[in-house]
Amino acid sequence: MKEINKYIDHTLLKPTATRDDILKLCDEAKQYNFYSVCVNSYWVTCAFNALKNSKIKVCATVGFPLGAASTKAKIEEAKKAIKDGADEIEMVMNIGLFKSELTKEVRRDISAVKKAIGDHILKVIIETCYLNKYEIRIVCDICKMANADYIKTSTGFGSNGAQLKDIQMIRSAIGDNTKIKASGGIYNKEEAVSFIHAGADRIGTTKGIDIVFSAKEKEL
Repeated sequence: MKEINKYIDHTLLKPTATRDDILKLCDEAKQYNFYSVCVNSYWVTCAFNALKNSKIKVCATVGFPLGAASTKAKIEEAKKAIKDGADEIEMVMNIGLFKSELTKEVRRDISAVKKAIGDHILKVIIETCYLNKYEIRIVCDICKMANADYIKTSTGFGSNGAQLKDIQMIRSAIGDNTKIKASGGIYNKEEAVSFIHAGADRIGTTKGIDIVFSAKEKEL
């Protein structure tokens, strides 16, 4: 297993986040050598400029947090984020469309964003708290067919965050070609490691510093 900090997407998505908050997030990411920062798409340019002399990647949300924007709107937001310097895109699946059993339309929505960003990483946030076991498996198949690079559990704005059982279920459904990001409610090293062992390839959290500190304390 890699050092725990290299699994972490250091995240700030709250609506009240200011420019100074974003700059602080980037400074922390450099200090603790996190894998990336994850920000709302407006703040991509700010984050890119703050991190341009580092290896830390910029991840931008699209259609966040509801996923109910039109496909065209998601495409344009994703393209603008990439142009502004984002390395990765995290789009929210249209959950209402899925619940309407319009699975082909859900796949087209995801496929269109992936096509628009080309070789850049696409993570699809499926919001597992709103899905049962059967639905999660269907969504995994949709994401695979749409060429998503990652399936992400949660926005952090839903009724619940990442659950170990969901990570295990997703890993079983997608195999090894698609990756998993666990997010929502992960606050310490023990939780983070549990999710990694369950199959998560990346951890999204606002508590990355706490996780790193708790990891160092265990080493002492």
